[in-house]
Amino acid sequence: MPKGVTEISRDVYGLHMLIFWVVVVIGVGVFAAFFYSIWAHRRSRNPKPATFHESTTVEIVWTVIPFLILIAMAIPATGTLIKIEDSSDAEMTVKVTGYQWMWGYEYVGEDVSFISRLDRASDRARQVGSGIDPRTVENYLLEVDNRLVIPTDTKVRFLLTSNDVIHSWWVPEFGMKRDAIPGFINEMWARVDEPGVYRGQCTELCGRDHGFMPVVVEAVPPAEFERWLAEQKGESGAAEAAPAAAGTEVAAAEAGTTTDAAVDAGNEAADEAAAAAPLDQAELMAAGEKAYKANCVACHQASGEGMPPAFPSLVGSSVVNGETAQYITQVLNGKNAMPPFGHLSDKEIAGVVTYTRNSWGNESGPVQPGDVAALRQ
Repeated sequence: MPKGVTEISRDVYGLHMLIFWVVVVIGVGVFAAFFYSIWAHRRSRNPKPATFHESTTVEIVWTVIPFLILIAMAIPATGTLIKIEDSSDAEMTVKVTGYQWMWGYEYVGEDVSFISRLDRASDRARQVGSGIDPRTVENYLLEVDNRLVIPTDTKVRFLLTSNDVIHSWWVPEFGMKRDAIPGFINEMWARVDEPGVYRGQCTELCGRDHGFMPVVVEAVPPAEFERWLAEQKGESGAAEAAPAAAGTEVAAAEAGTTTDAAVDAGNEAADEAAAAAPLDQAELMAAGEKAYKANCVACHQASGEGMPPAFPSLVGSSVVNGETAQYITQVLNGKNAMPPFGHLSDKEIAGVVTYTRNSWGNESGPVQPGDVAALRQ
């Protein structure tokens, strides 16, 4: 058990060591009395056994002493348990959502969220027949593509839930773990004192790839965290920059730059046309290949041949090459052993559908993000 890097983890470690030494002292005392009795009262020294049958005093003593020991252990244990459950006065909140088999993180109130999956190096090395020695991969199965970043010396509350089955979020150095249960919200908190990278795993058997959904938390100084958060907000807002600029131009036109209503209408029409412009198949295939390798390859394999019957082949599949809407709906909502992937963007889903419909000999044409958006409604 590590001492950890949080107040709670140190309290838990101290409590563990206190009770450990209490148990050691009790064990030594009991076994010492046991072996002394065997040696001192052996038959060769005491051929005539004692005739007493019971002792009320001894029975009172060996009842009262354990009771007092338990009370002495319960007092600090209760204090620690109360502290563990007290997530009040948190300075920031992170929502943690478990998926098969990845984690979703949302910084509540900050408009920043992302998915954290097993990193590509570990994912490639774990594939059967990859030819990669896992010992050559740094932090094998304990690295992700997107780390959860939190500030040090800050009380962070975690709200944990699940999108599919029960998961469990655990970082040993934090001294705590909580189950992520569909339809429920569990809470835990941490105040990390030392900057660093802390690794954990899902500790609830959650399906085939349970062993491949690590937890990686990077604690950084508050000033560095604020810079990181600003960068994330900038990336998430970049997609809105062009429409916002167009809106500014329209507003300027209405203010007097021009009085021609046709210009405004033309600008709006141009924006809508740009947003609705179809992506070419090459771009969709590239996005789809990336999404497929991150989410689908573990079950359906890089060759698309899958592992029937649980994970059917996509090569020549009637579902993949069949009705487009039905296939998109299955990807969004899941079916049987296949989990839902509705948390992916429209472009990612359109890409992976296009990729699987046009790989391994399949030739069924592209699917656009607009097709996916229409089926979400």
